[in-house]
Amino acid sequence: MRILLPGTLEEALQMLAATPDATPMAGGTDLLVHWPQHPELHERSYVDLSGLEDLRPHRWTDHELVLGGLTSYWDVITDRRARVELPLLIEAGRQVGAVQIQTRGTWAGNIANGSPAADGVPVLMAYDALVVLQSTRGRSEVPLAEFYVGYKEMRRKPDELITQIRLPRREYDLQIFEKVGSRQAQAITKVGIAITHSAAGWRVVSNSMAPFVCRCHSMERLLQDGRPVSSPDDLLPAIREDVSPIDDIRSTAEYRERVMARVLYYDLLDVCPSFS
Repeated sequence: MRILLPGTLEEALQMLAATPDATPMAGGTDLLVHWPQHPELHERSYVDLSGLEDLRPHRWTDHELVLGGLTSYWDVITDRRARVELPLLIEAGRQVGAVQIQTRGTWAGNIANGSPAADGVPVLMAYDALVVLQSTRGRSEVPLAEFYVGYKEMRRKPDELITQIRLPRREYDLQIFEKVGSRQAQAITKVGIAITHSAAGWRVVSNSMAPFVCRCHSMERLLQDGRPVSSPDDLLPAIREDVSPIDDIRSTAEYRERVMARVLYYDLLDVCPSFS
């Protein structure tokens, strides 16, 4: 393997521009999971971002929380303001492996890995996160809800780095994160849901229910319109419009659909007047 060690963001971007097949590496917690079973990964080039201290901090402004490209889960878990204003970040961060993973893994890496079972991505998406991409060609912003276009496919060019994740600060009257797995800790998600409601409207996001983490627009419209719901089964048509679960080693598509419907129904039963 070939390791490239930039000392600045500019050097990192130049290395990616010159080596388009290189893989950016931050915490390495997603990348190294596959290391023993995929020897072809050993022959690749990697741009080690760990020395780019400018990308590590996160900061609050009057209008948003800005996560750096190297901000770890633990950085946010230990932020008291995040615990008050954006508690789903804490809940999701706590679900990402053990403390050792939480202190190394980054929010940007969770996005860039593109796993449909990612735990950090649903809550970021429910908070209307913007992904900031940077290359030697310039800088652009993409709403996280529009970032994925297929399984492990995203709107990030090979020479681009995720340098920031920007989350607007809002007043929320509802914030919910649910993860269904084989056990309570260190498990891959079978069904995941993040829900928020604010003046901006409903956000319902699912993971492990489609080829990528996605917003459930049909479900959001159902909630926005106040359509009557008297049982979990009433939610299945909207779920089927939004996602396409599969049978795999962890669960069946039918299980995922029915669990998602039940989780949504019972989470919203006491807060939505149209639910009975």
